[in-house]
Amino acid sequence: MQPVDAERARELSLFRPLGYQRNSCGYCKSDNGSASYYTSSTSGSLYYKQNLQRSCCPHYTLRLEASEYRPRRDQRKAINRWNKFILGPEYMRKAARLCPRTREEKKHRKCNFDVVTAVHESEYSNVKRPVDPATKRPLEPAHRFEVNIEGDSVSQAKFELFRKYQTAIHKEDVSRWKPKDFQRFLCSGLQRSPASAQNSSEKKIGSWHQCYRLDGELVAVAVLDLVPNGVSSVYVFYDPAYEQWEFGKLSAMREIAFSLENDYRYYYMGYYIHSCQKMRYKANFRPQYILDPETNTWDPLDGELTEKLNSRPYVSMSRDRASTPGIPAPAPEPLEDEEQMSLFDVHMPGVMTAPEVEAMDLGKWLLVVKQHFVHMEDLVDWEKTTITSPMSIKGMVAELAAVLGPNIVKNSAVDLFS
Repeated sequence: MQPVDAERARELSLFRPLGYQRNSCGYCKSDNGSASYYTSSTSGSLYYKQNLQRSCCPHYTLRLEASEYRPRRDQRKAINRWNKFILGPEYMRKAARLCPRTREEKKHRKCNFDVVTAVHESEYSNVKRPVDPATKRPLEPAHRFEVNIEGDSVSQAKFELFRKYQTAIHKEDVSRWKPKDFQRFLCSGLQRSPASAQNSSEKKIGSWHQCYRLDGELVAVAVLDLVPNGVSSVYVFYDPAYEQWEFGKLSAMREIAFSLENDYRYYYMGYYIHSCQKMRYKANFRPQYILDPETNTWDPLDGELTEKLNSRPYVSMSRDRASTPGIPAPAPEPLEDEEQMSLFDVHMPGVMTAPEVEAMDLGKWLLVVKQHFVHMEDLVDWEKTTITSPMSIKGMVAELAAVLGPNIVKNSAVDLFS
């Protein structure tokens, strides 16, 4: 037995390997086109790492440095249209008369676009409300628009909005989602710090909901994961009645502004699937970078990379650079009984190789057995099996380690039996 004190036990993340699986694709609807390695935690969270090289719709990771963001004309137009809709023509006409801008202000506004200023312009708390001489009352905008950030808690209003979005935008059957499914999908993410959004001075970490309300009604929710150096967009759902206002663009600009205001260096726009037309707008937030699935380095999502993605689903710029100039790296050969093979024989991009895992000394990794911790090497027959034997405990543990990587392995344990 390995003695582990209570404090150390609380610090350990517990993972259960679920293995490499092929499943139906939610994008192109193929029956088994998506291949991923799955693991779950004892908290109930499900994690997966996709095999981009052997999936029909590869999920690429995007990253944008917030301070380098340069909005395109269509993005500026989207936020300006929204602000005009919120304020309304009558308010704008009267406000221009009662609170006229100076010539310098007009010139600066025409020649400069500041994303932080733009996303907050029509929020009710920022709208100027001079007294209208005709009514003797403060001038009111056409709509009361408010945005707040709160914990990723579930509510009936959020669930109903989400279900309305999924059925109208993604054409899913209304029975597809139940409250518990919604909670598991978007309301049980990373642990938050601080626990409440009320402490505005402390940098937020964990999973949060940015809620958009129009005239008191919830119309959109952006699900965000906040990490020390970045804002990650997990999902956005909105009332389909407002589809014309391009909430994908509006939420992205607001999240970039949030990154700038709160000292998060990077903005991650979630997965990018080049073949999915609904995701193409993400590539237009520039300068955008894409994560190389084989080297975990970042390449600009520019003309060269876009051209490659137009011609084939899987692209690794590092692999292409290492191959013969002008000749793209060959596609992998089809595998029979892929799910029965060792992960090390599948050669999944972005996971550790068998020699790299062997060098980790897996025998010292902790395993939970009846609420106690033991070393892997204490198991019967541990030394008699190999890490490339997919049905053995050693093989399953080795595959999990290959996906998690050494840093997570150091601070985790494996739960196979509970």
